[in-house]
Amino acid sequence: MKIEFPKDFLWGSATASYQVEGAVAEDGRKHSIWDSFCAVEGNIIDNQDGSIAADQYHRYGQDIGIMRKLGLQAYRFSLAWPRILPSGEGLVSESGITYYRALMTELRNAGIKVVATLYHWDLPQALEEKGGWRSRDTAFAFERYAKICYERFDDLVDQWISINEPWCIAYLGHLTGEHAPGRKSHAETIRVIHHINLAHGLAVRALRQVGSNTPIGPSWNVFVHRNATNRDEDIEAAKKSLVYETRVFTDPILHGLYPKELENDPRWAFPIQKGDLELIRQEIDFIGINYYQETVVEASDTHERGYAQVPTWQTTTSQDWPINPDGLYRVLTWISHEAPHIPLYITENGCAFDDEVSSDGRVHDVERIRYVVRHLEVCKKALEAGIPLKGYFYWSFIDNFEWAWGYGKRFGIVYCDYDTQTRIIKDSGYFLRDVISNYLEY
Repeated sequence: MKIEFPKDFLWGSATASYQVEGAVAEDGRKHSIWDSFCAVEGNIIDNQDGSIAADQYHRYGQDIGIMRKLGLQAYRFSLAWPRILPSGEGLVSESGITYYRALMTELRNAGIKVVATLYHWDLPQALEEKGGWRSRDTAFAFERYAKICYERFDDLVDQWISINEPWCIAYLGHLTGEHAPGRKSHAETIRVIHHINLAHGLAVRALRQVGSNTPIGPSWNVFVHRNATNRDEDIEAAKKSLVYETRVFTDPILHGLYPKELENDPRWAFPIQKGDLELIRQEIDFIGINYYQETVVEASDTHERGYAQVPTWQTTTSQDWPINPDGLYRVLTWISHEAPHIPLYITENGCAFDDEVSSDGRVHDVERIRYVVRHLEVCKKALEAGIPLKGYFYWSFIDNFEWAWGYGKRFGIVYCDYDTQTRIIKDSGYFLRDVISNYLEY
């Protein structure tokens, strides 16, 4: 069988600034919330941090050479807000501008498209101290930051992504405390959801205001949890999970309103001001979908939202995430019904396994190859069903700082020896090269 995609299908890989750049105190960059979060003992496994990571700040030329060798057509990375505006507002760091323009120029010179994410979680600590995403002011600070990025980089950018995975920002950062800034408040989470949605809308509007036609869209980790049984209460539980975990983000942007199911629930009263929903519902050019796993839910009287996650039978990655490619098809089908005319990209899909360098100096990550094959088969099935899927970005290009997991979880198609910063292309990297070349049969 051959995995073959349309000739204009875009193949890329992705990273995020705090996970790969390192150089957290160089060239004027100041602390982000992740620098502060990592400094608290016990927040990160083995008390690790992103201070060096994969050192891409100094080694981007080498990494771009590897991307070219593998035939990658696009590189999705994020801009570090505190590297461009160290205090979140005010004075622009010209060193930060110089770095990202050099990175983008080298990508362009290598024939690789530039896909830049404005926000991948590294909020300047100075803004956190003023209320962070709990404050409406941060949405407007983000708009000002976005305008600077457009003015200084738009000539080199092929696609803009506004905000990555707002679910993680809101729920993991402000409800469970697993991510920066490590807060645990339902009321704050509600405010953060709205302010993140507002920030997205402001950023899209700002791009149009500067006269740019560069495509822009969000990257969502859409959750279409499946129901554990066909009992009515479990089917309803799955619908509830969709409301709370997905539609609170997608409905305002796609339809201009929050889910009607929440209208009479005082605990879900979003801080909407006049004109907000119109601002949020800006026309977008594409939707990014990040997919790793699918969870299963059942009705629960003991959980506040009325549903609970239950075990699955699937094999798992090293993070105990169940491997279920069919869940990706459910996600793509659902979002294509919600936004039938908007192009879709898989902006993240990947897996962590316990990769090791073999005696031959290679990394033989056969489990990762199986994972990608199965998910690409779903992408092909989606295309055949008429879903407007336009590209696939593997997460991640290189092993990196995996947030609260530290460095113990390796997602890359390139192995990073964190002691020496040596790069080794894994078998999965060569596999993806063959997929992109349209030569792979399996």
